[in-house]
Amino acid sequence: MESIRELCGRRAALNEKDTATIEELARGLQLIADLSQSDVFIDCPLADPGTALVVAQAHPSTAQSLYKTSVVGQLAYAHNEPAVMYCLLSGQPVTGSRGISQEQVAMQQNVVPIRGTNNRVIGALIQEQDISEKVRQERDVERLKETNEQLSETLLSVALSEGSMQSLMHEGIVLFDEEERVTYLNPRAKAMLAAIGHPDAKEGCAGGQWFYESISWRAVFGQTGVITKELQFGKIVYELKALSIYRGLRIVGGLMLIRDISELKDKEKQLHIQSAVIKEIHHRVKNNLQTVTSLLRLQMRRTQHDEVGQVFRDSINRIQSIAVVHEMLAYEGIEAVPFREVAERIARNVVSSMTDSGCSIHTRIEGAELLLPSETTVSLALVVNELVQNCVNHAFAGMADGEIGITYQYGGRMFSLQVADNGRGMAEETLENNGGRLGLRLIRTLVEEHLDGVFVLQSSDRGTEACIVFPSCLIPSEGVSAQ
Repeated sequence: MESIRELCGRRAALNEKDTATIEELARGLQLIADLSQSDVFIDCPLADPGTALVVAQAHPSTAQSLYKTSVVGQLAYAHNEPAVMYCLLSGQPVTGSRGISQEQVAMQQNVVPIRGTNNRVIGALIQEQDISEKVRQERDVERLKETNEQLSETLLSVALSEGSMQSLMHEGIVLFDEEERVTYLNPRAKAMLAAIGHPDAKEGCAGGQWFYESISWRAVFGQTGVITKELQFGKIVYELKALSIYRGLRIVGGLMLIRDISELKDKEKQLHIQSAVIKEIHHRVKNNLQTVTSLLRLQMRRTQHDEVGQVFRDSINRIQSIAVVHEMLAYEGIEAVPFREVAERIARNVVSSMTDSGCSIHTRIEGAELLLPSETTVSLALVVNELVQNCVNHAFAGMADGEIGITYQYGGRMFSLQVADNGRGMAEETLENNGGRLGLRLIRTLVEEHLDGVFVLQSSDRGTEACIVFPSCLIPSEGVSAQ
């Protein structure tokens, strides 16, 4: 390969002093390439004004190079690198010019002139970066723009055709020119406009007043190019979608689609009313249940028998567990309840109602946040109430403190719930006849008949664990969500 001195002196015809200038600059070429993350070159002019000679080159070590091989000694031509030729001839720098490399890759050039003896341009310092990906994206955008223009033309031709397809459409179609004059209305659009007080709507008229100046075509013809609005006229509600139509790069008009959403809005209104009514019903049910519990508390205070008082207390807890669900439904306004909060409130209510104040009982809830359908939640609330109540009443007799753990899991095909305590356990005969107590009979009925599940009770001297499992098909996927 020829040296810089040979290339500059023999082929570019530079004198000794100018050649030394080029050599001095070439020594720092690698540093420039690394800092700019670009391929850097020095080109020198030749006798032919349309060509230049590459005398030095540096590949960046900090980025991908444009070139697989060295191009030193090759010629650069004006049709591939116009910025280089302009810089060499005019002595002016060029920034951001595009060209084609010797290896036929699209690139962007920054070119600075190199001056020698008598301020004469003796070369050009060139930075080149690969923009082939950028060029590809620009071509894709251009193709998309062409497709959009073709689609606009197609819509225009379809709308102006004499076929009967437009009469079958549910949306009204209105075409405007750039002066806001109506050029086409389909039969559906005429009927919809007549319904809001414009029976004389037709081609050739100005449509700007149809919607009482609530829509501006100038906004469509401006930078946004699209408008979507909902307009109400008494009981009629229309959704308007408008967009500009292009021919080439020029806006030639606009297309508006009118959709009657009155029935949809009326159904939304009815749903809001029904939701409010349902919330009020749940609120009143909760209030009535709280009234019942207040009456039961009055009765409980009048009895002198501990056993009767315990029956009252158990009944109050059961009613309150149902009231908790209705209270949440009243505030949330949906037919689903956060089960974790239900379990926490029920456990807290039951523990606070215990009669033996000498025992400190702690509760622990484990499980992901879940929204469960209200019917399923009511059954689970009663189950949790009975299980926690049994722990409070029977598990910790003679103990200074205790813990009740509530764990639930939802996944796959099953929902499982465990309530465990670290108390003294159950007697063997009680465990063998676990349906004997009213609370346990109630749990078994709820699990087996309401939830189609299984109830298992295990006990030892380290505590008692109750487990229920039921199919997750009772929890529709649209009624369950992780929070």
